[in-house]
Parts: sequence; C-alpha cells; structure tokens
Amino acid sequence: MEDHSNDVLTSVVHLPDDCLTIIFQWLDSSSDRESFGLTCHRWHNIQNLSRRSLQFQSSFTLFNFSSSSQTSLLDSYHLHKLLTRFQHLHYLSLSGCTELPDSGLIPLQFYGSKLLSLHLDYCFGLTDNGLSLVAAGCPSLMAINLSRCNITDVGLEALANGCTALKKINLSYCPLVSDSGLRALSQACHQLQTVKISCCREINGRGLTGCSPMLAYVDADSCNLEPKGIMGIVSGGGLEYLNVSGISWSIQEDGLAAIGSGFAARLKILNLRMCRTVGDESIMAIAKGCPLLREWNLALCYGVRISGWKSIGLNCKKLEKLHVNRCRNLCDHGLQALREGCKRLSVLYISKCCRLSSTAIELFKMYRGNVEIREEENMCIGPDWTFGK
Repeated sequence: MEDHSNDVLTSVVHLPDDCLTIIFQWLDSSSDRESFGLTCHRWHNIQNLSRRSLQFQSSFTLFNFSSSSQTSLLDSYHLHKLLTRFQHLHYLSLSGCTELPDSGLIPLQFYGSKLLSLHLDYCFGLTDNGLSLVAAGCPSLMAINLSRCNITDVGLEALANGCTALKKINLSYCPLVSDSGLRALSQACHQLQTVKISCCREINGRGLTGCSPMLAYVDADSCNLEPKGIMGIVSGGGLEYLNVSGISWSIQEDGLAAIGSGFAARLKILNLRMCRTVGDESIMAIAKGCPLLREWNLALCYGVRISGWKSIGLNCKKLEKLHVNRCRNLCDHGLQALREGCKRLSVLYISKCCRLSSTAIELFKMYRGNVEIREEENMCIGPDWTFGK
C-alpha cells in the first residue's frame, strides 16, 4: 500500500510568475485578458507588467480634434502612476494632451527604457526641455510623432544623440525646426527610414544631404524646398516614396530634375501635385531616372507639355497609376503618348484638362479598355505614414 502522506496538492496559483506570464500572453480573447487581473493582486500585477501598449483615453486624432471631450486631463502625477503600473510598455500615445507640461515626461526617465514608439502630436506644451527628457529616458525609441509641437533644432539634436535607433519621425507642422535639426537626425540616426516634414517652412531639404540609404520615405508637402535640397533628400539612394507636393515657387522648371539624376532609381511613388512650375526637363529626367515608378501624381502641374508626356509614355514602363487632373497643357497628342506607352497603367485620374477633346478620351478608352478612368482627384497617394503598436 502506497504512502501519500508527503504528497503536496498543487494548483495554478502555485505556478511561478514566469509561467503565469506565459499563460497570460497566450490568451487570445480580450475579455479573458481583462479578467485575468481580477483573480488576485498577484495576477493583477502580472497583467500590468505584461501590458505593451497604452493610449491615454483623452488622446484624439485629426478627425475628432474639435470634440469637446478631448480636453487633456493628464498631468505629471497621473502619468507617473500609469507608467509605474505599466513598466514594460513598447507603445505609448499621449496624442492630444494639449496641456501636458514638460515635467509630465519626467517618469519616462525611469520607465521609458523599453519604449519603442511614442506619440506626442498635438502636445502644445512640449518644448525642447521635454524632448530632452524623452532622449534621456528612451534610448530604444524607434518611432516618435512630434507633429504640431513647439520644439526647435536644440531639442532635435538632443533626441538624435539620445535615440540613435530612431527609424520614424513625424515633424509636420513644427514651425520652429529647420535643416539644422534635420541634419542632426540624419547624421546620428543611421537607421532612419521615414521622415515627415510637411509644412515646415524653415526646411529647404539640405539637412538630409548625405543621409543613410535606409531612408525610404520622405513627406515634404508644402515645404520651402530648394534644388540643392531636393538633391539632399534623394542623396541616400534608398528613397521609395517622395511627396513634394505644393512646394514653393522657388523651384522653377528644371528644379526637380535632381530626382531623376540617378540617386532615386528605387523610387516607386512620387507626388508632385500642385508643382505648377515644373517643366518638361524635370519630367523627362524623372521618367528616365526612376524606372521603378508605380504611381505618379502630376495633378495641377501646368508646365508639363508634349515632350514631358511623350517621355512618360516611353520610359515609365512600370507605371500603374497616373494623376493628370487639371493639367492645362495635356493635349490630345500627349494623351496619345500615354495611351501608346505606359503598358502597365491600370488607373488614370483625369478631369478638367481643358486642351483635351472628347474624341481623344474616347480613343483612350477604346484602345486601353483595361485602364480604369477616374475623374475624382485622389489627393493622397501611396501608403499612410503610421506607427505600428
């Protein structure tokens, strides 16, 4: 007869924390994950330490900015409590915390070491001092959104020196940053892949001169770019997406030819919408120098004439989408050149081209029945610039 007097009864509550953490991570149902922490204080602590993503409830997006419920209530005390509770975050969004002061980011010095993605867009109270706290406390940071923040080149330099693993940065609508700050980022962050600088009026593009070949995505809509700045943007040789729509009138006719100089041979998506003065020389250089182009937006490019359209038809062999809305100098012969070339074209955005006859359009539809004709203008092309959680 066996003696069971020394046997010890065990249950799930006797499992070590490591095992409970693994069990929690394997839970697929969100309700199960939320219920996990209701079991006891120990399980609640494991739930907190396992959390990787946190978005403050009053954060807003561009689409509900006007909502009265989005007033920022987060202060240093509450943020400290949140970060003390969730100490292993990879993703943190404080978007729209409009009154959050620099001091509110002090907890990141203690709990930000594992943070990979940080959203601070629309944090109007953030200055260079707050950005320095981020740089000191988040050495692993790979993505940061600083859109519409009151930061300067001083803060960007601190960020560049402290967060050298940075891959994505959004500086759109930051009126106080210039090429000096951009240069600090491009020189210190060798893994930089995505830069968004839309509506940064003090940036001309030279700050990206000599950038890493890792840089693949640049959104520079409505910047005061210069021809040498365009060369700086493409100088890394790895660019695949470029948006320079609405650039200043300082770039005339052949000012965008640098895009086709050979450094942007990997370019797949190009947005030149509202570049009204771009001329045929630039268009021909781009058509020849960017053989991988799949989508090209030339809407409201008034200066493109027959030579430009012929070059696109002849050289853009992989082009799938083309925007020519309101191109004043697209004539019947130009449309014929597009019809006879661009063999992979699948979508053509075309409307309000005053020099085009209805006959030319009908001929295009007849000979290129595989191409979808769209009259509405698609202003945003290519992939959205987003952070992954």
